[in-house]
Amino acid sequence: MNPITEDDIANYLANTPDFFERHAQLLAQVQLTSPHGSRAVSLQERQAEMLREKIKALEHRIIEMVRAGTENVVTADRLQRWTRDLLTWRDPRGLPWEIINGLHTQFMVPQTGIKLWDLDPAYADESYAQNVSDDLKALTESLTTPYVGLNSGFEAASWLNDPQQAVSLALVPLRAEPGQGAFGLLVLASPDAQRYHADMGTDFLERIAQLAAAALTRLRAA
Repeated sequence: MNPITEDDIANYLANTPDFFERHAQLLAQVQLTSPHGSRAVSLQERQAEMLREKIKALEHRIIEMVRAGTENVVTADRLQRWTRDLLTWRDPRGLPWEIINGLHTQFMVPQTGIKLWDLDPAYADESYAQNVSDDLKALTESLTTPYVGLNSGFEAASWLNDPQQAVSLALVPLRAEPGQGAFGLLVLASPDAQRYHADMGTDFLERIAQLAAAALTRLRAA
């Protein structure tokens, strides 16, 4: 006959929920080791400790959910203000500067830059429409989603006021419609290597790109 194992006992107790009803005195006699020291505690006290730990873990989760919800509300408010500013901006020529200025002020992006091409000839002399290499256009065209990660010497970093401080980058292609060719590139930069990293989501950056591209269609060639 095989000896009774701990698993056998555990299975029996799990499948015999009325065992402790018939042997209630055992609950007071069972002694367990406290996780907070070497002293022995009763089963009821150990269960109470476990319940307190679960409650504490739930409290932490709730705090994190509230914090995330608050941050989302703040971000949504900033996005709404930025979008409103783009919709009410009257000077198409200065719109690219308004876009990157809004990203800097509303979303605390340390450095921002923008280049555009295939614009109406009326804007050909603007600095944001000049000095865009074919390599840069090809890179932008290849981006199906924004690039986020370390700056490995990207040409776009040279558009910034202080390229040496551009440790991490987000390169955000601008398209009038999904699937169409790119007509511009936004660059967001930070001295923090973790501000833009390869594991972060890009949904918010893609929304930024859609809004900016929609506003910038006023500058495009007919």
